[in-house]
Amino acid sequence: MGIESISVKLTGQSHTCIICHSRLKKNGTTSKGTQRWRCITCNASTVFKREDTTARNQLTGFVSWLMSKHSQAEFGGGTGRTFRHQTAWCWNVHPYLHHTGEVFDEIQVDGIYLRQGWCLLIAIAHGRVIGWQWCDREKAEAWTVLVQHFPEPKVVVTDGGSGLMKALKEFWPNVKIQRCLVHIQRNVRTYLTLNPRLPAGKSLRRLSLKLTKIRTQEAAAEWIAAFAAWHAENHELINERTYAADWSGAWPRGLRRNRKWWYTHDRLRSAYESMNKALRRGHLFTYLDKDLNGLGINATTNMIEGAVNSGIRAMIFYHRGMPIEHRRRACEWFCWTHADEGNRPALRTLLRPEHYTPETKKKAQHMVDEAPIGPELYGTGPSAEDGQFIRSGWMRNIY
Repeated sequence: MGIESISVKLTGQSHTCIICHSRLKKNGTTSKGTQRWRCITCNASTVFKREDTTARNQLTGFVSWLMSKHSQAEFGGGTGRTFRHQTAWCWNVHPYLHHTGEVFDEIQVDGIYLRQGWCLLIAIAHGRVIGWQWCDREKAEAWTVLVQHFPEPKVVVTDGGSGLMKALKEFWPNVKIQRCLVHIQRNVRTYLTLNPRLPAGKSLRRLSLKLTKIRTQEAAAEWIAAFAAWHAENHELINERTYAADWSGAWPRGLRRNRKWWYTHDRLRSAYESMNKALRRGHLFTYLDKDLNGLGINATTNMIEGAVNSGIRAMIFYHRGMPIEHRRRACEWFCWTHADEGNRPALRTLLRPEHYTPETKKKAQHMVDEAPIGPELYGTGPSAEDGQFIRSGWMRNIY
């Protein structure tokens, strides 16, 4: 009589029984579709379990859940406890991208902030993620670590952070910069609000709204002429000063008490300078450059904000409640899934044995104090002599 359902382990691809070392043959499949094997000598039945295949399938399901809006209970079925137990090790896997050295015509960069002081810098090309870098804020050192992995492109589209400008000047000195026109419009709206009070502010806001409608160099030249005419008409207004010695009202918010003077229309001046600085540096209409004609350079960072940043925010919202380390790992997986297949390694190459077979935690060894030898001289417990012992029965009513 043969031995049924004994757990045997296959040694490599030899398909031999570890009990009698005889050859195994196929014997149908299980209810889950797994191939069943049976020993021709001792009749022991087993299945060929591969830990790497199981781990790869679990990791695939884990990434699919992250990219969906379903809860763990909806995705895994039941209460979600089994899904969490099976995929708990997946948080240990660190996704990454290959740097192929491809030279891009255009690279868009932007940063997205998470809570607890984390910022994720992202770079995309042709609408696909090509790299990311974690930091605390968008500073030059963090941008340097990100951009040094790529050859110098022709154009970089950015929102104009000072840290990035410093990094580009060092590593990509010849790159052309295109300021995001939507960010410029947002800056002007922040300074002037939706309904500016002064006529000069209303006309300047109308000029900012025309930026995203410019498609030709002729239209750009007309806008520059209108912008120069606005400055010629309102330069005395934006340069007007208020002196502290003559000021009798409430102290302006945000100004130090030791200031001797300030610009009277500071917000109007800041709105003007936000556009004038980009125009003076040549970062406003780079997408209309004749040398870049036909490349289809974008004038905004809407591609990275609409496809990547908004997707990351939606993912964090759907799976809210994750600790910060899981949130960071989820953002990395989102960037990994939105990269070209040629740049991202396969899931099986990301797996390591230490990811899904962590070492067993050692149990804490508790030191047991030995009982003192001899009588107790002084104690704090209740005693009958002091009348502080616990009473029961009829004696509990005596006192």
